Amino acid sequence: MLAVFEKAIGNPPEELGLCLDLEGKKSREEILEAFRLLWQDSTFYNLSNGNFMALSYEAAGNPLHPRSTVVMDDIFCIFIGTLGNICELRRHYGMSRRAAEAMVVVEAYKVLRDRAPYPPDQVIKDLEGKFAFVLFDAKSGTLFVARDREGSVELKWGMAGDGSLVLSDDPNTIQEVCGKSSAPFPPGCFLMNGNGLTSFDHPLHKVKAISREDDDRKICGVIFQVDLFTRLPSIPRIGSAANWADITTLIEGE
Repeated sequence: MLAVFEKAIGNPPEELGLCLDLEGKKSREEILEAFRLLWQDSTFYNLSNGNFMALSYEAAGNPLHPRSTVVMDDIFCIFIGTLGNICELRRHYGMSRRAAEAMVVVEAYKVLRDRAPYPPDQVIKDLEGKFAFVLFDAKSGTLFVARDREGSVELKWGMAGDGSLVLSDDPNTIQEVCGKSSAPFPPGCFLMNGNGLTSFDHPLHKVKAISREDDDRKICGVIFQVDLFTRLPSIPRIGSAANWADITTLIEGE
């Protein structure tokens, strides 16, 4: 899986670019062409302004993490993994018993979009299983990305040479495209442009980047973790204080 979005949409955190080396970095068009040549069986979604999403079934890694993709009402979704409570979610959203995980995620997003200010962290909390997904609403330009609490499904993100956000479940692809300007997408978190990176178990605490240095004290990468000592300003939610009382430690995926 590979998804690339221009900076105006993806808005990757600046910390991903601390190791950015522009030499040899590809444009979005070059990234797309390289992936197309490597995985010719892929399903491609060419979006506006050179943004795109692609899914290769040939490149599938863990057979326990099936892949599905769906397009509904100009909403594009690539889902990797499984939802343990998919039957319950189908009933909750009034969907067919044959609705795949990607379809359930799209329906959950539509509820979130149409019933604002329904908290997005609550939508993700309802998803139980091993998963990672990338969803893009072409009409509103909304990007929605999430990874399960345990980081069971590989998902990395990085910054291309032009500042675009790159997402992939293939470490080799993300390394070739972004080099050191990449990191594991933090487990238990979701990204929504406009809201930024958020922990769905601790939505009132900031998810911050911590740089890693090599022996020469040069920054060689970053990891992201929940900062339990920094609370974000928010209107309290009645009866939900207990949700934020649990202590969580480093959520790095590797």
